[in-house]
Amino acid sequence: MGIYEPNHHISMWGETFKSDNTGASTIVEVDAKLDNRSEDASHGMLRPSKKFDQEANKPNEKVSRRLAQNREAARKSRLRKKAYVQQLESSRIKLTQLEQELDRAKQQGVYIGGHSGDSSHLGLAGTVSSGVAAFQMEYGHWVEEQNRQVLELRTALQAHITDIELDMLVESGMSHYDNLFRMKAIAAKSDVFYLMSGMWKTAAERFFLWIGGFRPSEVLKVLTQHLDPLTEKQLMEVCNLQQSSQQAEDALSQGMDKLQQTLSETLVSEPLGASGVANYMGQMATAMGKLEALVSFVNQADHLRQQALHQMRRILTVRQAARGLLALGDYFQRLRALSSLWAARPREPA
Repeated sequence: MGIYEPNHHISMWGETFKSDNTGASTIVEVDAKLDNRSEDASHGMLRPSKKFDQEANKPNEKVSRRLAQNREAARKSRLRKKAYVQQLESSRIKLTQLEQELDRAKQQGVYIGGHSGDSSHLGLAGTVSSGVAAFQMEYGHWVEEQNRQVLELRTALQAHITDIELDMLVESGMSHYDNLFRMKAIAAKSDVFYLMSGMWKTAAERFFLWIGGFRPSEVLKVLTQHLDPLTEKQLMEVCNLQQSSQQAEDALSQGMDKLQQTLSETLVSEPLGASGVANYMGQMATAMGKLEALVSFVNQADHLRQQALHQMRRILTVRQAARGLLALGDYFQRLRALSSLWAARPREPA
């Protein structure tokens, strides 16, 4: 019985993310040349300056102000990117130090436990996977950056900044989610069970977990509530996106069920007997091969999440997209806050 292949059942959207870039009007400057020629050097005179032409060619004050705003927005964007790169470099250095400590611990036979008594991310030998440790560190920085971006988006929407400046914030937010999917793809290769367990998320977030992340169709419903007013065309496109996302989710879920079934059948196919050692090892080898499909399922689910976000960005205006990203960030922040409140709740004495 073959393993269900999700790639044959997931419909890809026809159009990739596109955005129209709008820039400031081009200002053409005319170079007025002065004629310095004269018949006699002793009586040389310059021709009068064309003051009227110079005044006419001065940039419009509104255009100049807009250009200055664009330059300032671009400067701030470069500073944000520089700070983020520095943060990643700091994480890389810390990861290198952590890997060195793990190597020393392995050589000394020391077993390292998890945080707050949580050892769910440990391997069979009780040591921390360097890939898992790297993802934990990167994801912590990712959450901090998302919180900062949510605050920046809220401030920008309240300040009614220009669409050009707002578009830069939206693109930064989209790139931030793209970076999360990149991080998860690397982590899945290192330890797909850890990633699917959701132990890198808070308790309330794990309650909504679907193949290592959020369910796209449910998040689209959350976003739609914050995007009014939508045009009739936008409503139709959002509805179609929700429907196609739901169909793709169902296909992946069916594939996961099929994988569980075939894996179970592989493990119980033959009882252990006197010569069961060889059969046992064969079963384990077959089961290991089937489990490798889990990485593909996680990557397919993340691809579905990523495409849903980018398709929504294509459908919406800049300000709608900004409100959508703000609503999504608020949603995840509230789930994390709910988890903290749940953990700190008063408990009945035993």
